[in-house]
Amino acid sequence: MARSRKRKPVAEINVVPYIDVMLVLLIIFMITAPILQQGVEIDLPQASANPLPPEQREPLVLTVSKTGAYYLNIGENSKQPVEADALVTRVAAVIKYHPETPVLVRGDRGVEYGRVTEAMVLLQSAGVDKVGLMTEQPEQSARI
Repeated sequence: MARSRKRKPVAEINVVPYIDVMLVLLIIFMITAPILQQGVEIDLPQASANPLPPEQREPLVLTVSKTGAYYLNIGENSKQPVEADALVTRVAAVIKYHPETPVLVRGDRGVEYGRVTEAMVLLQSAGVDKVGLMTEQPEQSARI
């Protein structure tokens, strides 16, 4: 008497729906990422300037808002104002470990000039040698 052996069914996972969901999420992130702004909303002055070369490290940006508050684009609370002493400490730490990091000041058009100058002095006291100023490209007027 020959016994037939019953084979257990093999459980298979259909991964096609997971791939579809992943691709939809990827498309959503690709569309929303450029829309999200990093930092605080300010009105930059307009000037013709050359952009940073793409091969440079991501710059450290110090934003001076219209109210004169300072914001850094590093750390967990980039949308929270930073006190002057904490600003110097954070920037000094970044420059110590990555001295080639470019540093930019992003000052609102309506802020007092003295407040932007104070920000640059704080960066200098943190050990920054070169500071760049961020601007927006001017709007091109229609020529006839």
